[in-house]
Amino acid sequence: MASRIAYQREAFANAPAKGQKRPRKEDGAHLKWIRTLPCAITGRRPVEAAHVRYEDPAYAKRETGKAEKPDDRWSLPLSPEKHREQHSMAERAFWAKHGIDPLRVALALYNVTGDDEQGELIIRNARRA
Repeated sequence: MASRIAYQREAFANAPAKGQKRPRKEDGAHLKWIRTLPCAITGRRPVEAAHVRYEDPAYAKRETGKAEKPDDRWSLPLSPEKHREQHSMAERAFWAKHGIDPLRVALALYNVTGDDEQGELIIRNARRA
């Protein structure tokens, strides 16, 4: 007699089962370093670490719920004014308005955490793109 393997939705989904949250991946050292960089839009300091909330399967970035903050790798440096602007409008529209792919930039920054020279180069290039 053949046995049957039960299908489990969670095994094939990019998100946990409905009603469950994945634990947030925190990286305090990365956020501390992000706060030393210039603003991704204006190039000025001081900045705050701004998390990108929207999902994008191309980057394996899942959507973040209302009471949930994204993993710290999905953060960019923004001036306090630009950070408030980010939260005051539709997030995709905010980044499109400034011509920046925030997920690409966030991952690039995460990959060079702690390297000030590379971080500033990534920020400069993001503003030019």
